[in-house]
Amino acid sequence: MKNIISRFIDRLNADYQNELLASHYEEVQNIYAQIRGWRHDYHNHIQLMKAYLAQENYSKLESYLSELDRDLTSIDAIIKSGNIMLDAILNSKLSLATSKNIKINTKATAPKNLPLSDIGLCIIVGNLLSNAIEACLNVKDEDARFIRVYIGIFKEQLYISVSNSTAENAKKRYVSTKKDGGFGLLRIDGVVKKYGGYVSRQSEEGVFATEIMLPITRQCPA
Repeated sequence: MKNIISRFIDRLNADYQNELLASHYEEVQNIYAQIRGWRHDYHNHIQLMKAYLAQENYSKLESYLSELDRDLTSIDAIIKSGNIMLDAILNSKLSLATSKNIKINTKATAPKNLPLSDIGLCIIVGNLLSNAIEACLNVKDEDARFIRVYIGIFKEQLYISVSNSTAENAKKRYVSTKKDGGFGLLRIDGVVKKYGGYVSRQSEEGVFATEIMLPITRQCPA
């Protein structure tokens, strides 16, 4: 019986990891597509600005530069928390959210080295943001869709907060509606427990929030 249960868990893990990889592939491809598009147009941008300069049409040039600045900001990996892996996860996930017209508000700071594996970090942050994006897409009013992320150090612990709009009151209904039946949430809880942390989920009308605290000073498991 133990072998059967073990094989079943291994299969669930394998399926989950494959889904996670597929999700990350889509997110990274989205970033690359934006960058390729901007690079493709770069030469045309330069030629047009030279034309405005030659015409001494400085007002048009200034307006065009402002427009380019806004366009470049939208694809720039502006989240620089201090932790490379965290930046990679946040930028890929939030780039995908932005492409789906979800409003983003993010602030993140973290040590270069965390007492938690890259896989553990990916499971926690990746799943939180995947669930947040999924919930936002179920909100009919696109203007009401939002994700807020705050990550920082608080009392020698890594504090992670993700809140998002939701189409329904999620109180006492924390299981994801995705086909995995909430396996992602179980994975989050498993990693938090493994590292001696704490997780809290709360909801109000139209908003769902998750807070996680992970100690950063104790010796944590590999």
